[in-house]
Amino acid sequence: MRQTMHLTAQYLATAAISFIEKKADDSHTNLGWTNHNLVTHPFPNGDKLGLNYENFSLEWIAQNGNKEHFLLDGKTHKDIVYWISLTSINNGITKPYSYNLHYEIPNNIIENSYQFQLAQQNELSQLIKNRDLALDVISNVLQSNNYKSPIRIWPHHFDTGAFFYINENLSIGIGMAMPDTLINDFYFYISGYNGHDSVDIINPTSHKNYYGDSWKGFALSIKNLNKEAAIDFCKTAINTYKKSIK
Repeated sequence: MRQTMHLTAQYLATAAISFIEKKADDSHTNLGWTNHNLVTHPFPNGDKLGLNYENFSLEWIAQNGNKEHFLLDGKTHKDIVYWISLTSINNGITKPYSYNLHYEIPNNIIENSYQFQLAQQNELSQLIKNRDLALDVISNVLQSNNYKSPIRIWPHHFDTGAFFYINENLSIGIGMAMPDTLINDFYFYISGYNGHDSVDIINPTSHKNYYGDSWKGFALSIKNLNKEAAIDFCKTAINTYKKSIK
């Protein structure tokens, strides 16, 4: 279901690309996580498009709070594109909807006849827990240190992330990433930057969970990781970066 949800989230991204004014950093495409739903930024009419993890459906969320549901189990790509197009028109959006991505995602097998299936409900429940954990941990780290950043999910890499400045020489990326070549599991990451350059920490080999090759930063699998341990990992990594900047 992890791949399925990544593919399905692209309908939200393409709706944002179609309806919302483009931003140079692509932030118009990123998504929020609310009540087990991925949700777009508001469209020009104030409506949003959501992806409900609990019942595997798209939701057109009107500005007044009313919702139109479209269950995805058994639906094809063509069905979904038609529903978004028709629903957007019915709700007063004049820009046409187009399923058109300007980035590549892994295992993109979408074509008109591709059919979505709710294969493993238990896997979907675990994905919900992962997103909830990420939001709880990152929110705690930000709030307890008065760091300012939105927490968003980026449809390209599908990570939950935030980015904030500590001072003029140090900024921090924090988030939970999908399994990839770095760690074959969902994992928390902390990376430090001075401008566009990665910060080199002092004595990197002495720090557990530090990676210094193609990507520089701290990373830790969420397997058997509770909220408190995840928060401690993130705060320790941030403090390490703070000590490394003169």
